Amino acid sequence: MHRIGFDAKRLFNNFTGLGNYSRTLVRNLVYYYPDFAYFLYTPKIQKNPDTTVFLNSPAYSVHTPGRIERPIWRTYRVRQQLKQHKINLFHGLSNEIPFGLDHLPVKKVVSVHDLIYKHFPRHYPAIDRQIYDLKTKYACQHSDQIVAISASTKADLIHYYGVPEHKISVIYQTCAEDFFQDKSEALIEKVSKKYNLPSQYMLYVGSITERKNLIGILQAMKRLPRDMELPLVIVGGGRSYLKEVQQFLVKEGLKKFVHFIQPENEDLPFIYQKANLFIYPSFYEGFGIPIIEALFSHTPVITSNCSSMPEAAGPDSMLIDPHEPEAIAQAIDRVLSDTELRETMTQKGYAYAQRFRPEPVTTELVELYQFLL
Repeated sequence: MHRIGFDAKRLFNNFTGLGNYSRTLVRNLVYYYPDFAYFLYTPKIQKNPDTTVFLNSPAYSVHTPGRIERPIWRTYRVRQQLKQHKINLFHGLSNEIPFGLDHLPVKKVVSVHDLIYKHFPRHYPAIDRQIYDLKTKYACQHSDQIVAISASTKADLIHYYGVPEHKISVIYQTCAEDFFQDKSEALIEKVSKKYNLPSQYMLYVGSITERKNLIGILQAMKRLPRDMELPLVIVGGGRSYLKEVQQFLVKEGLKKFVHFIQPENEDLPFIYQKANLFIYPSFYEGFGIPIIEALFSHTPVITSNCSSMPEAAGPDSMLIDPHEPEAIAQAIDRVLSDTELRETMTQKGYAYAQRFRPEPVTTELVELYQFLL
């Protein structure tokens, strides 16, 4: 039996992108490949409904350090436990692996999600950029294989770190299984009333940061014809950029058209399925999970023509230049006014999304493990 270890810090302590990736990946491995032994290494644990399954299931062996060695354990000391547990393969799930594994008989895999700090350095303090750069570069040099979550990320790794192409495997992400189920109209309406949603709306899901380009959507809304003035529902949180967004809404008289909500995770699929369209004009993404959540929800997608987003959205979504509010407005107008186009986008987008289902992406990952082992 192969013994697979994981850096589970994000799994137990992050409840957005990296944490979702880690939990979904490990859960799917156990579901489809239960004959492996799975070890989760984390410096600390937050207990909540997202993490209890990993703590209560005999399928996972969870390990944490003592309080004194916690600060350096994940980077340096965890290797002692890998040796003790006779781990055959260690997978760093978020751009890094521990130092010093070269002296152990352990195959090393790292998932690299994005190199945002290279594309948008001003969004990060200098010390953070240096740490991210050091850890990612080390992981690329010392891993036996790198999992890039998109071809776009693969291209970045080749460009910025000179990683040989053969050392990178593109293995896509999936999303939570709730998005694969068609919801009943009655339940959709119940969730809609819970959050006081408009009867029709456009949807944005994601953090409210400058890179995500929410103001680009609002600038496009200003340009829409009167009969296309559909409300925008925003799911996500932010800080300084959120203040900019709110100031823009007041200045441009758009406040009545925009609804900010913070739904529970289990309600999100209902909100996607009720939306008339999903809009995501980000400037850069490692992959763009909300895009495939929309495709699985039978919701037409408008997103950017750059970075990884065309890979996630497929050829039948509407791709726009995120720097051009006029292009975003034209895409919204076209999708909302053309029923036949909307139906084609919905059907073909859903068919395209099948490649991101759990079984094929998990199988690709296990084939990589088996090749290395």
